[in-house]
Amino acid sequence: MASGPTIVRLARGGSSAVDLDTEAGRAFLQERLAFYNKLAFIISGVFFLVGMLLLASGVASPGEVSGAQTRRATLLHGATLVVQLSAWVVCARGRRLSHPLLRTIDVGALVLVCLGFALQDVTVVTLHVEALAPFPRVTMILILTNLLIARAVFVPSPTAWTAAVSAAAAVPVVASAGFAPPPSGAATGQGAVALWTVLWAACAVVVATLTSRVIYGLREQVREARRLGQYTLEEKLGEGGMGTVYRASHAMLRRPTAIKLLPPEKAGHAALERFEREVQLTARLSHPNTVAVFDYGRTPDGLFYYAMEYLDGVNLEVLVREDGPQPPARVAHVMRQVAAALAEAHGIGLVHRDVKPENILLCERGGVPDVAKVLDFGLVKDLERSGAALSRADVVQGTPLYISPEAITAPDRVDARGDLYALGAVGYYMLTGQHVFSGATLVEVCSHHLHTPPEPPSARLGRPVPPALEEILLACLEKDPARRPGSALILRDALCAAPGVGEWSEADARAWWARWRARRGPPERPA
Repeated sequence: MASGPTIVRLARGGSSAVDLDTEAGRAFLQERLAFYNKLAFIISGVFFLVGMLLLASGVASPGEVSGAQTRRATLLHGATLVVQLSAWVVCARGRRLSHPLLRTIDVGALVLVCLGFALQDVTVVTLHVEALAPFPRVTMILILTNLLIARAVFVPSPTAWTAAVSAAAAVPVVASAGFAPPPSGAATGQGAVALWTVLWAACAVVVATLTSRVIYGLREQVREARRLGQYTLEEKLGEGGMGTVYRASHAMLRRPTAIKLLPPEKAGHAALERFEREVQLTARLSHPNTVAVFDYGRTPDGLFYYAMEYLDGVNLEVLVREDGPQPPARVAHVMRQVAAALAEAHGIGLVHRDVKPENILLCERGGVPDVAKVLDFGLVKDLERSGAALSRADVVQGTPLYISPEAITAPDRVDARGDLYALGAVGYYMLTGQHVFSGATLVEVCSHHLHTPPEPPSARLGRPVPPALEEILLACLEKDPARRPGSALILRDALCAAPGVGEWSEADARAWWARWRARRGPPERPA
């Protein structure tokens, strides 16, 4: 299996470690270009306003510069502000911009701004101080140097690209030295002015290039520290009891992948054995409604990880919390898929033991919307090896709001029917927007699961629901496992045959997802 270098520094990694060739890198570049142009616009705007106030108050006098020249210089400065503002707005508005367009904005905006200042300097000779005669272009050089170094700091780019962009931006400044004469009375001639301008512009280009090389090199080092074999970690997605999940990309396939790894502080022998068992058991499942495992391995320093399909969607907890109770047809549609996934697991002797809304994610697969995926088999129990020490009889495992009565009283004897109880509680939550039982303490919730009959969904909602669906949900929530559906397949078939539930069509799903994205943007990533 694949292995890679140490990943102890993963928690410190940030966006600066992303590969610019990936979608995450493109988004980061767009974000940085927006920030750089915003910063440049604000600073340049402050100088513009201060200059206007000084001229208006008479504190600063244009001296030998005519009013027409002053107006022309003001318009040129204003034009540079328009360029910076436009680049900022275009990159920050949220619309996805391609790599070529971002590179065009990167070099184009900077060159145009430098050109504007160079033309302004040609129009008006601003320095009339004898002491500065050897450096008559000091204002332009300061502007150029600040622009180039700030870009090198804030905008990620390879060294060669930084050198090319910086050199292109320096061209107008260097060219203007041949047109703007030195200050009157200056001891420095035109040739010396041009030479000093070229030398200082070259220094600005070199310093910016070296700055970019150091910063980009550090980004590359961080990215290398985030590499697991052929996978490069890009963004932390979430953290659970059995590990941390990152979005990653494969070096060759460029396929978005989710990487789950066991943190160093949890890498004890028992935790590692349980984590390794989780991936081995999950890898045995191939149902389309179960998350697929691609690969697994260990790093040289002993950290265990596995790679699985990356799912971009919304889990049922977020769905109900933000969208409220769901239509009965959709509830049945999701439950059928989950039941089918559980049927495969139960068929080879696996019990999930932690079926809950957070572990069921809706996404789009193969162009089909509302595909349910069952996640996180971290508490899975292999019935063929029920004597394993990994499941202790004195520990209640699962989520209290969805735990079956037998998981409370006899956790060592939980079987597939415990998953059906939890799935019934999930369906109840989807249909009503409320949990079957709630309480102020864990003991109170568990007591309800053991002794309190569930309130029918129609009574909880105060309106009718399809009787067949209500009957199925209440059957799943029976206290006695023997009174629940005999298997996940029987439950799935009952949901398929339930009269009066209606059909949740692909058109219904597409319409819902369109409304969802319009209301809150792209779907939430799984935790």
